[in-house]
Amino acid sequence: MSRAATTSPRGRTGLGLTLTAIVASVSAIAMVGLGLRDRVPQNLSIYGPLIVVGFAAVHVAIRKVARNADPVLFPTAALLSGLGLAMIFRLPARMGGRPGELAFEQATWLGLGLALVVATLIVIRDHRRLDAYTYTLGLGGLVLLLLPIVPGLGKSVNGARLWVELGPLSFQPAELGKVLIVVFLASYLSAKRELLQFGTLKVGPLRLPHPKHLGPLGVAWGASLAVLFLERDMGASLLYFAIFVVMLWVATGRAGYLVLGLVLFAAGAWLGYQAFEHVQTRIDVWLQALDPEKVPLQGYGQLAQGQFAMATGGLVGSGLGRGLPDLIPFVATDFIFAAFGEELGLLGTTGLLLVYLVLIGRGLRAAIEAQDDFGKLLAVGLTAAVGLQAFVIAGGVTRLIPLTGVTLPFVSYGGSSLVSNFIILGLLIRVSAGPWAQRRKATTDG
Repeated sequence: MSRAATTSPRGRTGLGLTLTAIVASVSAIAMVGLGLRDRVPQNLSIYGPLIVVGFAAVHVAIRKVARNADPVLFPTAALLSGLGLAMIFRLPARMGGRPGELAFEQATWLGLGLALVVATLIVIRDHRRLDAYTYTLGLGGLVLLLLPIVPGLGKSVNGARLWVELGPLSFQPAELGKVLIVVFLASYLSAKRELLQFGTLKVGPLRLPHPKHLGPLGVAWGASLAVLFLERDMGASLLYFAIFVVMLWVATGRAGYLVLGLVLFAAGAWLGYQAFEHVQTRIDVWLQALDPEKVPLQGYGQLAQGQFAMATGGLVGSGLGRGLPDLIPFVATDFIFAAFGEELGLLGTTGLLLVYLVLIGRGLRAAIEAQDDFGKLLAVGLTAAVGLQAFVIAGGVTRLIPLTGVTLPFVSYGGSSLVSNFIILGLLIRVSAGPWAQRRKATTDG
């Protein structure tokens, strides 16, 4: 471990928290093996070094190229990804399969994600440089968002057309598109902040900006509707539009935009409900999932099994490797939160949510401490992307809201989601550290 990684107060804090994440992650994998087969799994010799070396290397890299970064951001994300790997190591690829079938793939994506955190910090030495590519990044995000509808490329899974297949490779381009759209919104809103804040057009009790200033933002809203109607994915549409409304509200400070956003969201949700049978089914499942007569039907069993699993877990859970979460369809992706509920209980899931709250809180702190409007809005948008996605999946599994099918950030199985979330993490770390060149000069002069 280098001297720079340990001498400063932030370095010591980051090091201590990173070591905690390493110990918790490796211990969780070992406990899963003990719970499943009463012995430490042999694969720990593969996953253990990945976690130890990977997490430690990223910590050292952060201390080298982003010395003043928030010391809590990376360790919290590392803890989430490590616990996610442990649970995925415990889960089969399909109902009736053997545990551990997905773990190697997830470990590979985890290694790539850790490398991308470092690459993001090295390539983007000053987050303000992204502000110069407003429309280029916005167009790129829109293209990635709508790429699955291209004939011959897109692939439908469970009624939603989110996947792109290029030979043996399958991925969700919208995950990276989400990051680019957040950067676009941060750049556009920081440039048009005053024009959007002081409206000149009166519509009833509301004062809105001139329509020409809302044009690009209308495109963002239209893209979220396109996701709903062309790709038939309610979860992604809800997530993108919610990020858009949050960033618009933060940029202007006007509650009227929240009201307008809720109205537009309600209109889009109603249209989606009327247009698509699978959206109607999800609403019906949400309302009647525990009806004994309907549980055996397709769509109802997944949510019911998730509810039964969490109820079985009780306060402290059955223990890692001791439950039966493999009875839940798509448990490694949509319902991994329910698996934690069964094996770690209410205390475990509460702890998991508290880790997300820490991550969200530190992301918002980075926004508050940023010296430029673009950096503030970028940090808010990236934090909202992680926080809203965690809320949507946890709320869906617990039946607080209808199930939408998005993944739990850093935890669920899936390369596209994991990689994009680590890129988000890298950008948040960069914003929290400030421009690298200035920080380095100030450190040298001091």
